[in-house]
Amino acid sequence: MLFSDKTVLITGATRGIGKAIALRLAREGANIVIAAKSVEENTKLGGTIYSAAAEVEAAGGRALPVQCDIRFEEQIQEVVSKAIDLFGGIDMLVNNASAISLTPTEQTEPKRFDLMYDINVRGTFFVTKACIPHLKKSANAHILTLSPPVNMNPKWFAPHLAYTLTKYNMSMMAMGWASEYEKFKIASNALWPRTTIDTAAVRNLLGGEVLAKMSRKPEVLADAVYYIFKKFSAQCTGNCFIDENVLAAEGITNLDDYSAVPGAQLYRDLFVD
Repeated sequence: MLFSDKTVLITGATRGIGKAIALRLAREGANIVIAAKSVEENTKLGGTIYSAAAEVEAAGGRALPVQCDIRFEEQIQEVVSKAIDLFGGIDMLVNNASAISLTPTEQTEPKRFDLMYDINVRGTFFVTKACIPHLKKSANAHILTLSPPVNMNPKWFAPHLAYTLTKYNMSMMAMGWASEYEKFKIASNALWPRTTIDTAAVRNLLGGEVLAKMSRKPEVLADAVYYIFKKFSAQCTGNCFIDENVLAAEGITNLDDYSAVPGAQLYRDLFVD
């Protein structure tokens, strides 16, 4: 098994896309480090690092749940140290944790602006920095950041400028790391969905049940991650992937099973023209 005894650190893996990725790789025998804040269940969101760990182990992987708020470097270092102590290394990193506030400039409060920058940009940067010394030792190291292609169409800036800046920053970091660490054969790519994804964020913050029913399941991204991580790192880096395109390259073009509601019209995600 390609992922057997490989260690994957995933931020924000208690629910939604992060957990789907964790379970997909766990089924391949991977060790999963669950780095997230939730240790007590929020009834609106569901899931904790411990419930996610139980699901990972039931799926066939080994799990390490560690409470971590990626805004704080000491908590990041604790996650990485515990991962090394238990599993001996880190082979793959998924930068999934993210904050969202789709507000125009005049309605964006400083605390929301700071939260998005502290998690999406600063947190992603320092989680990656902490993992790089260990990724350098892996035979097939990958960094994957959940962020979109940098689409300069002004329509993606005007409605939610602060959020757009942070997500594009994540993609720029992904491209920067691809070049910076090419000599170490560490792959760095970004991944984004063509359609909205049925998650707690969509249901509670964005479009409610109506948008959730026009979305795909998180498993579409999880399968895309699986196919990206299967590739040799030296030959798969510097890309801003769209999930559909990753699957199409593997010969998977019928995506009906990924729809949250079979046959429903799908809603195109942000930043995808």
